[in-house]
Formats: sequence, C-alpha cells, structure tokens
Amino acid sequence: MQAAVMEESNATNIEQQPNALNNGQELVSSNEQPSSPTPVATPTSSSGTGTGNATPAFSYDDLFPALPTNNANAALGGNAGPAIARVTSSQKTQVLHVPMEERKSTESEKFGEGESKRICQQITKETGAQIEIVSGKNQSLTFLIKGKQSELLDARRKILMSFSTQASRQVNIPREHYRVILGKRGERLRELERLTSTRINIPHQNDESDVITIAGTKEGIERAEQEIRQLSAEQYKKSSDRTAVPKIYHPFIVGPYGENLNKLQEETGAKINVPPQQVQKDEIIISGEKDAVAAAKAKVEAIYKDMEKKCSTVSVEVAKPQHRYVIGPKGSTIAEILQLTGVSVEMPPNDSTSETITLRGPQVALGNALTVVYQKANSVKSVEINAPHWIHKYVIGRKGANMKQLEEDCPNVNVNCLENKIKLEGDPENVDRAVSYLNDIIRNYEENFTYEVMTVNPSYYKHIIGKAGANVNRLKDELKVNINIEEREGQNNIRIEGPKEGVRQAQLELQEKIDKLENEKSKDVIIDRRLHRSIIGAKGEKIREVKDRYRQVTITIPTPQENTDIVKLRGPKEDVDKCHKDLLKLVKEIQESSHIIEVPIFKQFHKFVIGKGGANIKKIRDETQTKIDLPAEGDTNEVIVITGKKENVLEAKERIQKIQNELSDIVTEEVQISPKYYNSIIGTGGKLISSIMEECGGVTIKFPNSDSKSDKVTIRGPKDDVEKAKAQLLELANERQQASFSVEVRAKQQHHKFLIGKNGASIRKIRDATGARIIFPSNEDSDKEAIIIIGKEESVNKAKEQLEAIIKECDEVTEGEVTVDPKHHKHFVAKRGTILHRISEECGGVMISFPRPGTNSDKVTIKGAKECIEAAKQRIEETVADLEAQTTIEVIIPQRQHRTIMGARGFKVQQVTSEFDVQIKFPDRDATEPVEGLTNGVNGDGDAGVEGGDAEPTAEPVRQCDVIRITGRIEKCNAAKQALIDLIPIEEELNVPFDLHRTIIGPRGANVRQFMSTHDVHVELPPSDLKSDIIKVSGTAARVAEAKEALEKMIEDYEADRADRELRSFVLQIEVDPEYHSKLIGRQGAVINKLRADYDVNISLPKRDDPNQRIISITGYQAKAETARDAILEIVGELQTLHREVIEIDTRIHSHIIGHRGRTIRKILDDYKVDIKFPSAEEAQNNANAVTIIGKEEDVENAKEMLLSMAEDYERDYLENLPPSPQPQTVGAFLTASSGSGGSGGGGGSGGNNTNENGFIIKDAPWEKKQQAKNLTAPNTQSQEDFPMFAAGGGPVAATPITSVWGPKN
Repeated sequence: MQAAVMEESNATNIEQQPNALNNGQELVSSNEQPSSPTPVATPTSSSGTGTGNATPAFSYDDLFPALPTNNANAALGGNAGPAIARVTSSQKTQVLHVPMEERKSTESEKFGEGESKRICQQITKETGAQIEIVSGKNQSLTFLIKGKQSELLDARRKILMSFSTQASRQVNIPREHYRVILGKRGERLRELERLTSTRINIPHQNDESDVITIAGTKEGIERAEQEIRQLSAEQYKKSSDRTAVPKIYHPFIVGPYGENLNKLQEETGAKINVPPQQVQKDEIIISGEKDAVAAAKAKVEAIYKDMEKKCSTVSVEVAKPQHRYVIGPKGSTIAEILQLTGVSVEMPPNDSTSETITLRGPQVALGNALTVVYQKANSVKSVEINAPHWIHKYVIGRKGANMKQLEEDCPNVNVNCLENKIKLEGDPENVDRAVSYLNDIIRNYEENFTYEVMTVNPSYYKHIIGKAGANVNRLKDELKVNINIEEREGQNNIRIEGPKEGVRQAQLELQEKIDKLENEKSKDVIIDRRLHRSIIGAKGEKIREVKDRYRQVTITIPTPQENTDIVKLRGPKEDVDKCHKDLLKLVKEIQESSHIIEVPIFKQFHKFVIGKGGANIKKIRDETQTKIDLPAEGDTNEVIVITGKKENVLEAKERIQKIQNELSDIVTEEVQISPKYYNSIIGTGGKLISSIMEECGGVTIKFPNSDSKSDKVTIRGPKDDVEKAKAQLLELANERQQASFSVEVRAKQQHHKFLIGKNGASIRKIRDATGARIIFPSNEDSDKEAIIIIGKEESVNKAKEQLEAIIKECDEVTEGEVTVDPKHHKHFVAKRGTILHRISEECGGVMISFPRPGTNSDKVTIKGAKECIEAAKQRIEETVADLEAQTTIEVIIPQRQHRTIMGARGFKVQQVTSEFDVQIKFPDRDATEPVEGLTNGVNGDGDAGVEGGDAEPTAEPVRQCDVIRITGRIEKCNAAKQALIDLIPIEEELNVPFDLHRTIIGPRGANVRQFMSTHDVHVELPPSDLKSDIIKVSGTAARVAEAKEALEKMIEDYEADRADRELRSFVLQIEVDPEYHSKLIGRQGAVINKLRADYDVNISLPKRDDPNQRIISITGYQAKAETARDAILEIVGELQTLHREVIEIDTRIHSHIIGHRGRTIRKILDDYKVDIKFPSAEEAQNNANAVTIIGKEEDVENAKEMLLSMAEDYERDYLENLPPSPQPQTVGAFLTASSGSGGSGGGGGSGGNNTNENGFIIKDAPWEKKQQAKNLTAPNTQSQEDFPMFAAGGGPVAATPITSVWGPKN
C-alpha cells in the first residue's frame, strides 16, 4: 500500500512540473509561419497586366529562404548556452616495442611470423584488444594495441610475458599480510599485475612458505616489488586486540542506532567489531593503530564495568504475536526504547515458545521503559477476514481503486491477501474501520457475482476464442463477464466470472459451441507440395469448386514458405470424409496427367519430328493431348520431354520414335558382359563410355541397374555405329577378363616388411619385373597373412615364384653377434633407440639387443634372416667407426644469421645433420662473452669467414654466441660446415619491368607469397610511387639463383604475352542494320556467344546511346576477326532473304498476344518459326497498331492467320464491352491548372485552357549570377563551407577558403 501511494505521489509531482522554455525558443515559436504552399508559389516579379500565357517567375530567395545567422540565438535569448561537451572515444591506442636483445627465445618463434600471429590472436580473444605486430630488420618487435584502458593493460602484460625475456624475483612477506595484497576477491592482485605487466605468485593458504614470486620484465618486477613492500609496511603499523564483554552489555556499548560505537571509533580512530545481536559471542575485536586500539579497549571495558554496577532487570509477559511490534523493522523499536529510556530490551529467540521479555538498565529507568514496551506491543492490531480467493481482485478494485480509497480513509493499515483470507494490520481504530469497509465489498460480490469452471479439450480453444479473440470479446462486452483459460496441473479449464445471469448465459453459449465442436472432425491429408498449385488451379478455380460443394468444411492449404505437404480439413464428420475422397480423386487425376518421359532422338531427326511449320509436332500434341518440349536450337541435348497422362505420353513417344525409325536404319542390339566389369568399362565419371558413344556416332549404350543382376548391355543407334560400338565393348571386356587373374600367397605378418623392403623397394622391383599387382592385407582385414596377386596369368605366376623365394628365406631366421665397445652403447640406445630403429628398418626388420647397463658386456645380439644380419652388422660397425673417428670443428657465423640458417622449425639444419650424419650445436644467444684470438669473419680453423668473403676480415670480435660446433667425421664435418655457410643469405638486385610488378604481387600479395615459399627467398619490391624497376631478392645463393632464373622466365613470358595482346587487339568494324542485331545475339545470347567461341574473338554491338547504331566491332587476331566478319555477313545475308509482312492489330491487344512474361508470343515463335516485332516507342508515334512478321513466306502466312484470329477473338470478347477510359492527367495539365488558379498577378488569361510551354522559372538563383558564373559550375565537395566536417572530427580548414557555389555564407 505504501509503495502504491509513493508511486502515485511521484506521478503527481511529475505532472505538476511546468514546461519551461527559454526566451529564445518562445520568440522563435511566435514568429513561425504556417507551412502552406500559397506563400511559396507566389511569384515575386509578376505584373498586374501580364497575359495568361506568360510563365510566372519565382524568386529563389522566396522559395529557398536563408537560414538564420549564427548570432541569432544570442540576440534572441541573451546569454549563449553552455558549450557542448566534447565526446571522446573510450578506445585508446598504445605502441609497445620489444628490442631484439630483450626478445624471448622460445618455441613460439620457431621461426617466422605464423606462430607470433597465432599468439597475438589468442591474446586478442582473451582480452578483447586489437593487436598488430611488426617485425623489424634488427629482429625487434613492435606491437600496436587498440582497445579500452583495461584491455590495453591486460594485453600489454600478456604480450610481454609471451615475447619478452622473463626474469623472476622472490620477496619475503609475512603471511598475515597476504590478504591485503590479494584484496577483495583477488582484485588488488589482478590490478597490480595489469599495471606492472608481471605475474605474481602468492603461496596457497595451506603452504607454509612466506615467499612471493614475481615474474616479468625487470622494470615491471621493480614496480611490483615496490608496491608489495609498501602494502606490507602499512600493515606493520597496524595492530588488533580482543576483549570479552558479556553479550547482555553489548547494546550499551553499541548504543541506540550505533551512536555510542560510532563515537568511540571517531574518538580513538580504531575499528571496533561488535558481534551482531543474533550471534551468541561475547568477544569484541578492536583493530587499528596500537595506541588507538589500547584507548578503545579501555573505553569499552569502562562502559562495561559501569553498566555492570548500575544495571537491574525486570521481566514482563507479552503475547508472542505482539513481539514483532516491540522489535520493530530491523530492530528499530528496540533502538528507540534504548534511546528514550537508556534500557536494553532482550527478546526471546523466534523459534522459542517463551513470551517473556527482559528489560535491563538503571533501576530508575525500568518503570518508564516498561510503559513504553506495553505501548509498542499494543500499538498494532491484526485481523483476518474470510474472503474467497476469486474475490480478491474485486476487493483490490480496478487499478487498485478500492485499496487507494481504503488508504485515504484508514491510513497506516497494511492489507495482505492470503489463500482464502485477507489479513489487516495497523492502528486498532483504523483496522476496525478497514474491516467494516472490506466486509461490505466482499458481501456485495458474494451475493451478486459468481463463477463457473468448464473442462474443455485444449484443441477447441482457438475455435472458442475466435479470430483475434472475436467470440470471447463479444461475450465479455454483451454479458459483462470475464472469461479466462486455465492450464495448470494437467487440467484444461475455462473459468467464467461475473454477474450470475451473465455467467449462466455465457456458460450456455460456450457449452453449445463445445457440443458443436465435438461433432466436428479434423483431418490431415498428405499431398505432395508440388501439386498444391495444380489443386488450387488458375485463380483458385479448382479449389473453389471443392469448397462450394462442402461449404461447412474449412480447407487449409499451406503456403510455399511453410514447406509442408499437409493439407488440413475441418468440419462436420461426414462432409470432411467426402471432401477427403474428392481431394484424393483430384490429386490422382493431376498425377495421371503429369506423367513425364524423356525420349532420346538423334539431333538430325528433330526437324522431321517438328515438321513443316510445326505441323507434325502440333498434330501429335493435339491428338495425344500431351505437352512436348524439344531442346533449343543451339543446345547439344538430344532428349525430347513429353508430359501428360501415361497412356497418352506412351502413344506420343511411339509416334515420335516411328518418325525416326522410318527415316533411318535405327537398330537395338544386346551384348553379354559380366557385371563385374561394368565399372571399369564405364570409367571414372563415365568418361570412357562417353568417349565410345561419341566415337561411334552418338549411339546410346545402356547398362542394367545394379539390382537387376543382368549381364545384358543395350546399344541403340544407326546399324553401322551399333556394330562399331559392340566390337569396342567386347574388346574392352576381354581385356578386363584377361587382366583379372588372381592367386593367393601366404606369409607371416612379421615377414611382410621384409617382402616390402625399405620404402617399398623390394615389392616395387617384383611389380616392375612381372607387371602383376600385389596387395598386402590392411589393418581392417581379418586374415593378416593372405597376400593377393592380380594380373595376367603369366605375370601372376612369375610374381608368385619370386615372393615364395623371399618368404622361404625369411622363414630361415638365424642369430648373430657383433662386438661394440660399451662406451658407444649409449649412442645407439639414446633418443628412445632412434638409431637402432633406423638400422632395423634398413636391414629387413632385424631384432638388435644391446646388453643391459651395468653388465659390462660388449656383445650385441642380432636376430633375423642371414642376409639381413650381415647387413645390420656392417651398419653397426660403420657407425662405431664413425664414433671412433668423430671430431668437433667450429664455424663462425654471426648470431643474427642463426635463425635464417636454421630455417622454419629448424628444417634446414635438420636436413644438414641428416644428409652429412653430423651433430650441430648452436650456442646460447645470451652467451655474449668474446672469444680471444678470433674476429668475426674468420672461422674456427683460420679460413676466411662468411661476412668478410675475400675481403679483409673485420675487426669485430667474435662472441661465444657466434660459434657453431659441428661433431662427426672430419670430411663430413667440413662438408656440413660448407653447407651451413651456403645457407647464409645474400641479397641481389634484379631489373624487372615496373609493369610486371603487379603480376608478381598478385591479388592481395598471393603470387609473391607463393613465389617466396616456392623458392625460399624474400622478395622486396619498390613502392609504387617510385616506379622503379629494381627488385631485391634475398636468400641463400642457390635459392637466389633459382629465383632469378624464375623471374627472368616470367619476364620472357610477360614480353611474349604483351606481344600476343597486341596481335589480339586488332579491331575490325562492319556495318549491319540494327534490325538484325537481335538475331545476331540470339536467345539469351546463344548465337553471338557461339560466334565468339568458334572464332576466339570479342564481338561488341553498339549501345543505345551510341551515335552510330550500325557499327559492330570485332576484336581479336586479324585472320580470326576477318573470318568472324564473313560469318556475321553470311547470317545477315540469310536474314535479308526472309519474307516480311506488316499487319494491323489494335495496340490494346498487343499485351494479350505477348502473354504473361512473354509465354504466349514465345509459343507462337516456336510453333511457326518466325520473328514477330511490335512497334517501339518511336515507331508507335507513326503507327501504334503495326505488327511485323519476319520468316519464310509460308510460315509468315500461318503466323499471320494465327495472330489475326487471336486479335479478332480478343476484340470481340473484351474490347467491345470495355468502358471508355478517362483522359489521363498530365503534368502540363496540372501546371496549367495551378497557374490558372493562382491568386496573384493581374489578368487571368483565358480561363485556364492555355498550356504552359516554358516550364517552371526561378529568378536570381546562385548559378545565374553573372559575377559568379565564371568559376561556379557545380558544388565543390572540398569546400569546408558547402560540406563541413562533423564536430571534433573535422580536419583543419584551408588557409584560402573555397568560394561556394551556393553564394556567400550568411
């Protein structure tokens, strides 16, 4: 109730606020003119004696008045308004630079930008900041970070952790200070990490360590350590203490409303924590500075001792329900009693049944406190009224009207609606009045109102409610009842509430509606959605017939967007069933008349199927009642599609095939071929069988379906072609049969690797020698020992013999030994036995066993085939010899070149170590100590180094990080050393024509990236504004030479292509009457596209706005252009021989002849093989009824009869009954009427019948002013005056202002 009153009062205050306007606004409003066309249309320079034919001249200043000047508001309103605050973006940008010497050397930079970009994308995903990374030539990194301030800090910290060298430091901090460093929910620690870009690790609470670890950059670690030590130092100054004070004296220490406690804290500066009243603890905790804690403790104990001496108690019995009035909201009444009397009120717990209240305080104040307690306990009365739940909303009233009235009459009464009761609390007198008021309302509704609940099937709801709630709303308005649908706990009810008579009538009407619905039936009919349009019929005719027969049935056909096949029927049961049967019958008829069959007819016989003037095809269509579609003229497809009833379609098919059979010797033959060869004869994607059909004159070859298991292949076509195709098919089948002989050889699975050999060498040797195909079992095969050999019988037998010989050798497994010094054992078994695995694979999979560590044995056991054991022995002895002869040499290469030498993910170095069988160790990049006796440019054994070449060695000292060590045989070490030196990049400049640069770069740099990846070089192209021909290529000498050769090849190709383009640019022009242009183009461009493809030329026809519409341009090679010209002239010559006739047809009938989207005219064109032209807009001015027919004379006559017949029928059926159309209104008429009705300017002319031929004239426009006419032609978009920039985003204004086309600025 109080909340409702508060809302109402707030609303009242809002409504009473005045609408204040400043003086400037009021003045402008009073001077505003009404928006009317009359003042605008008034000419400023009209004379009273002008004639009616004169064109009124309007003033530019009247039509387009100037805007008020900038100081208008100041003049009107006095003081200027406050300045507009500048809006700044929350997005910030920061640049972070990581020098080369501080870069982190981790796996993330092995090697190239891909991994770095991936890390930046991950940081962007985690923080939301946008990051761009740039790598400098000196291997430094620069990051551009964009985002909000918090995002910038997070991103900066993560970037430094990922890319910068990380140091760490440990700081000893007492464990009790950790909570201060962490802050609330760890927020202070996270903020500290963000600000310092470090990672701070604080030990877990279960860990007894007091060491905090800080990791990050040196600068960040210093800042973080300083902040942590400062927080710890502040905690050293603080102290805490505890004192035990009995709970009963806590109220006196806290005081009423916490006054005493606040005063103590202000006086001492210490923080005093007293347990809440509901917590049964005596201990009070005091924290703060040491002196303040001592002073606060002394004062607390003094209050306790003083009250302990003074206090007495008295107990009083108060009814339990009245206790809450003594306590008050949040204990406010107890605090009030303590403030008034100085006595503490102790209440029993809520879960206790005790009604005893204890008062504690000075003896003299207990009497007064007892009186106050009784007053508070009896200050509120609580009453419950019986009221059915459905009446509660009527008790509250519309928009709470009754409650508002109750609050005005009975203030401070709290009303609470329960299940079937209403509870009132408040002042006893007001509660009694409220009870009487509410009882009257309840009694009135119980006597005059009622409700009924009806159980209804949920499927009837939408019919009961009606469209947009029409049925229910009508009952509500007429009977003044409230109708609600209840769906809860599985019950589906309709509840009616209102006056008793209205409820009774509403129940009767609804019951009648329900009984009718129960007699109705709903049925779903599944009909293919493709047939829905056919069921509806043209303009809904078919479905309307069905609906007329069954008027009580609702038929719902889904829209195309619903994408469903279900058609819904609803209505009386009998009618629905009958309608269902009729619909299915209609669907069956439509399906029968929609049977489609495709008939392949050789292209050369299509013209005979059509017949002269379409006579044959028209006759077949009419007599069989089918639709027959032939492929377009330029289409290579040979299939004719027939649509209609099945029996009619079959009849049409027979008649069309009969025409073909009569004209040629078409035969059908069957060839017997085993189905297992079908796939190989058809070929991948049907290419092999398609080539046979094309080679044999386009015969049709049909294979049986896989389900039929038939071995009959059908060939149909001309007799000679069928024989040719049959011979080729039989030949292919015989070849497949001969090549499909197979045999099985068995070998143990562990011997398969010996049979295959290293990298498949052994098995490849057998295949090459015999030509047979050998298939080993896969992991999915159950029989792991079966090896299948497929091929010709002779080849298979040879392969079998060779395989069995190898298998026999493998079965004879023996054991051998080799002596290896124990000091070399570790070399073989290191790295999970990589070397042993390699030897085993190379030597036929032998098993090599080294003695266990500690046995001091030098015997190594080898098990396997005899030849394999010997090979393994030899390989192990070679390895031992290499180990005995191992040496280490040094090569001096500056550390900045190491990444380039190693390659992406160390790929280049791995190739060198693998090729020369050496070990290469790169130094630690941080080892910058100089090496005495060496200078950069001289390698380990005194040879000239890399950077110096043949020149004098540089004086730069060699550092430890420049020395690369190679271990292995001396000759292999020297070879590996040379290979490393060859990997050092060089840079070479190449002269490449600037025009070729765009081709080298490619779309979005794709070509240049591909080029660099292919040749493993870096290509640097000059900026486009320099237009330089010099391209820099850097990489190893060999790679640069390859790239140079590739670029020279590209230059040659470019020059050749440029010369070819010049040859292809020959242009030939011919004159052709525009009348024939459409024929040269053909339907959908078929003719012109064929000409372009056949002669490899570009043919351009004139555009509509070209001055010469007769010129056709042909571009291409000269010879081909001339050939294309001859072909075009030949087509034009044929067109010129065609017969042409012009007939008169009423222009209103033209659209009827053309038909919807040109369907009717296209059918006429296809049937009669003529071209029909309707008059264009220009030709219509001379004769709008002229229709031109072009074609062979006989075809033109047939088409003419057809068109005149159509025109006659349409004119008789439609045009004779058409009412005369009103004269269309024109712009000229409107202007005349306007000028005639104008109220200004002298003589009115001649009654408004004169036409205004001079148009609409405006005087004194800016573009007419002579003094500005020299330079002003169109608005200058660079003008700051005409096109100003937005607010703070504008650029600086030019020193010399640009004169505006709109005239001087006001």
